[in-house]
Amino acid sequence: MESKIEIVSTVKVQNSPDLYKIVDALNRTLKRDDLMFGLALDQDDREKAIFTIYRT
Repeated sequence: MESKIEIVSTVKVQNSPDLYKIVDALNRTLKRDDLMFGLALDQDDREKAIFTIYRT
């Protein structure tokens, strides 16, 4: 069985120490709706974070 992950949206935001809490809460509450959320530091600007929404 092949699992396909589709990027729904990506946005660059100001990095904050609490951003991971939002991503964690979204992942816990919306996984049943086949949504997954990711957060990564921007490699070019460490003060920015990249927030991505995926459909699984």
